[in-house]
Amino acid sequence: MKTDQFKIFTDPIHGFVSVPKGTILRLLDHAYIQRLRRIRQLGLAYTVFPGAEHSRFSHALGAVGLMLKVLNSLRDKNTTITNTEHESMLAAILLHDIGHGPFSHTLEHTLIRDFRHETMTLALMQELNKEFKGELETAISIFTNQYKKKFLHQLISSQLDVDRLDYLKRDSFYTGVLEGSIGIDRIIKTLRVHQDQVVVERKGIYAIENYIMARHLMYMQVYLHKTVLSADKLIRSIFQRARDLIKDGITIFFPSPALEYFIRKHPTAKRGISKETLHQYVMLDDNDVLICIKYWAQDKDPILSDLCLRFLNRRFMRTSFYNPDRFKMIQQELKEKTASILRKKRLPFDEKAVGYYLDFNKTESEPYKFENNSIWIMNSPDTAVEFSAAAEAGHITALSKPVIKHYAVHLKEIADFG
Repeated sequence: MKTDQFKIFTDPIHGFVSVPKGTILRLLDHAYIQRLRRIRQLGLAYTVFPGAEHSRFSHALGAVGLMLKVLNSLRDKNTTITNTEHESMLAAILLHDIGHGPFSHTLEHTLIRDFRHETMTLALMQELNKEFKGELETAISIFTNQYKKKFLHQLISSQLDVDRLDYLKRDSFYTGVLEGSIGIDRIIKTLRVHQDQVVVERKGIYAIENYIMARHLMYMQVYLHKTVLSADKLIRSIFQRARDLIKDGITIFFPSPALEYFIRKHPTAKRGISKETLHQYVMLDDNDVLICIKYWAQDKDPILSDLCLRFLNRRFMRTSFYNPDRFKMIQQELKEKTASILRKKRLPFDEKAVGYYLDFNKTESEPYKFENNSIWIMNSPDTAVEFSAAAEAGHITALSKPVIKHYAVHLKEIADFG
């Protein structure tokens, strides 16, 4: 295609990204997508990794660039991809994250009950489809895995998809965690379609090993970093305190009307997304959260003010990992110590107050799920085998098992008991 049929963007990860003019560029300029500029890709990870300020928008744009490379490579290998499917794939990958709220995953359940961001993504895609007069029908069909060619959905969402290829490379770059770097170009060049399934040629097996190990290391070092877990707890406590004060009839001023809607009404997505909830949601971004926290730092309520000041000045709590067998033994002890510390600080120290400063939870990561959603390696021109069976390294099988860690977030005045 001629260069004047594209708009060129400069991306620090992939170089020049060529976005086709027409439907894709119109989508890129839409308010739903532009909103992603104001949502951090890694939530509160920037409080630990100063460079992690990149946005969901840059990830979406980078994913479009990678999808173009993947589709062109598959076409070069005689995979039939029509022009409609080609454009629909670009639309689907561009829109795959529009359902994210402020700070990405951090407040996902704080704002809406019974919610997953994919639910909002689909609702917004359907709204856009009405606005674009049905141009996104095929994109939605691919996104929801209803399209006849199943391999197209796998490129959007699977164990080896364009989404993951971009965010691993991007997150590694912006955090400075080099262990997350992967060989994207080699992976793309070794992808092919076999029996309506995305597979990897045998020569790409080592790049896939590195890809799975990189996912494991990024989860351990970045996504589930103990200080990020602490920051997540703190910001959730802030909005839980605001919600509790409202329930008690105490007036709180909200600089963000959209955020006020979600804190006061706490809508549910159990029966779908209402029009009012959707409208208010697209008005939200990181700025709404930050302006509320900044304003509430001067609130008369001592707990709300303390929590907000802790966030603004990065006085987070501590995360300690522990053996779940010790849970009953340490739970009451930590509650009592927390209450004692709050009392010394002249803060409320009842059970509800303690809950804002203490949390018991667990992390779970599974770098490679080989059941029902495997990566397949071409073992011969006509047969493919599941990746863990094809890999020479035994650690791949180990990485297919969930890594579960139990932890407590608590005040730093309490010694690390992990």
